[in-house]
Formats: sequence, C-alpha cells, structure tokens
Amino acid sequence: MQTLEPRRVLCVLSPRKDIYSQTFVRAHRERLPATIKSLYIPDYESFATDDGPLLNPVMAARIKRAIFRKVLNLNRSDLEQRAVQQFLIRNKVDGVLAEFGPAATLILDACRRMRIPLIAHFHGYDAYRRTELQTFGPGYKEMFRYAAAIIAVSRDMQDQLIGLGAPQTKLHYNAYGVDPSIFYGSDPLNSPPTFVAVGRFVNTKAPYLTLLAFKETVAEVPEARLVMIGDGPLWNACYQMSKSFGISSSVEFQGVRSHSEVAEIMRNARAFVQHSIRAHDGGSEGTPVAVLEAGASGLPVVSTRHAGIKEAVIDTETGLLVDEGDIAGMAQHMIRLAKDNELAASLGKAAKQRVLAEYSMDKSINNLWSIIGSVLKR
Repeated sequence: MQTLEPRRVLCVLSPRKDIYSQTFVRAHRERLPATIKSLYIPDYESFATDDGPLLNPVMAARIKRAIFRKVLNLNRSDLEQRAVQQFLIRNKVDGVLAEFGPAATLILDACRRMRIPLIAHFHGYDAYRRTELQTFGPGYKEMFRYAAAIIAVSRDMQDQLIGLGAPQTKLHYNAYGVDPSIFYGSDPLNSPPTFVAVGRFVNTKAPYLTLLAFKETVAEVPEARLVMIGDGPLWNACYQMSKSFGISSSVEFQGVRSHSEVAEIMRNARAFVQHSIRAHDGGSEGTPVAVLEAGASGLPVVSTRHAGIKEAVIDTETGLLVDEGDIAGMAQHMIRLAKDNELAASLGKAAKQRVLAEYSMDKSINNLWSIIGSVLKR
C-alpha cells in the first residue's frame, strides 16, 4: 500500500498583515498546497503572528533595562531571533517563504541556525528603491549566499537581482496570477468611454501623469470618464489636480475597493490605464497585478514600457504602450480607444486570451510550489 507524503509546513513571512494592495501575498497564503504558518515584521524590527507580537511584551520591556542586558548579555534582536527559532521548532516548519527581500534578510539568521531552507520572493520596490538597497543591500548579499531559491516576478527584475549579486543558478522567474472566476465579463464594445485606474497613489504608479493624459482626453472626448481606485500619499494631490484642471466632474476617486467591486467596475469600462514610471528614488514596479486583472477581464491596457508591464502587455496586440513620461502619447491612445470601441474590443479580447494562458492563478501557484517543492526535497 502506497503511503501519502506528509503535508509540508511552510512559514510565510511578510511585512504586515492584510495589506489590501498585496493580493499576491494573500494568494500565496491561501492557495499554496502546504500547511501555512504566518509571520509578520510590522516594523522591520520585531516579529508577530496572527495572534500578536511573537516576543512576550513583558520580556521585551525588560530588555530595555541595562541590568537585564548585562546579566544575560542579550539585546532585543537576540531575543527576537530566539523567539523566531522557537516558532519554527514548535510548528515543525520545513521551509520559509519570505515575501520581499528585507524580510528574507531579517529571518536569515534563524533559518541558518535551524538549517531550514529559505526562499526569498522579491516583488518590486525591494529590488530597486535606493533606501531599501542602502539599508538592506549588504544583507542581500549574505542572504543570496544562503537562500535556496530567489524569485523574481519579471524578467527586468531578474536582471536587476543578478546585478545585486543573486546567483543565476538560484534565480527563478514566476509571474503573478489572476483569478478568472472574479475578473471576467468586460465588454469594451458596448461600454461607455470610461477608463479605470487601480492601484496605490504612489510615485511608481504616477497617478498624476495619468490625470494629465486624461485632461487631454476629456478635452477631445467630453463624455470620457476616469475612475481611480485606491489610496496613498498622492491621493489628495491628485484630487486637487482634478479640481484645478476643471475635470473633477469627469473623474471619480473611489478609494479602496474590494476585489469584487473592482471587477464590477472593470466590467463597465472601455479600457484600463496606468502610467508606471521609475521613480526619483529608484523605485520600480514588479508586474502590477491590476494590469493582469484588467486583461483577464477583457480590457485593453494603456500603460508604459515599464518593468513587467512590457512583458504582460503586447503593444498594439493586447494594449497600447508609451515610453515613461510620454503624456501626449498616452492621451492619444486614450482618445483613440474612447472613439473606437471596436479597436478596444479587439485588443481586450486578445488581452484576455493572453492573460488566461500566461498569467492564470493556477499557473502562478503551481510554478511557485514547484520551486518551493524542489527546494524542500533537496
């Protein structure tokens, strides 16, 4: 009689719990075929579980007293690492999936001491932004040496990680996936000239540049509308821009919306827009999930030749792309789709076929588990 292999125990470590924009982390926790034990590093100094801080709060307070440090020769970091090791032992963890590079560096010592394989999953800013590279760059090099696998979500990111010192033999490409049971049913042919932008209001997504392009669009096509979903540090500036441009009646700022609400809004749109750029601080996207969700829904994407977007969107076949900062070019593409619903429908149909074939959730999760599984077998 054949015996079944016991279910693996995987610790998934991420910066914080339930960040609405990090749907890919939630998908890993919910869909990987393993027993998942969650850890968080909310301030990049301390660890927490779903139930609260990993280190006993009373013990954490005591270590602030000099006499305690002198007697035990311990500091907060030492105790945090010991608490992590006990967590890994107590839960019989087989491997650790660290979401974002900094998280991988912070759990490195515990994994190394316990001889537990570490899989470092990079997503975007952690591979590009100068502040992260200055703070964690030295730790990346050490982590790269120990890590059993390093995962990038775009080919562009693969090249970036190699430049940071990641060994090609450990580097894997795995794109994000979309759930077609949620994102489906867009009808650009019969929808009004409504454009949808989904994402945090941050520099890498440059929502202010999308607004500038839409300002030109609505001047040419007065019935055009722009729906912007999300929040972030640039939200108020963009809201004020829409008022100062005199287009506030044509722009809806929807704030944060659930997956199902975003999908419903996409079903009634003509196209998806996002003007992603390499920010002044070096920050860059990985592959924006919302771009893939729009494609799965059947919407054409108007965006930039940035990071993983230029891999996910085939210019003139599944969407229309411009160089970063080309506001006039983006506006012309938006005007074109606002006036030509048949073109929008044709691009959207091709986008759906491509995303479902290359960026399905099943494919993404299966590829990720194949990488993790091969590590655990070794």
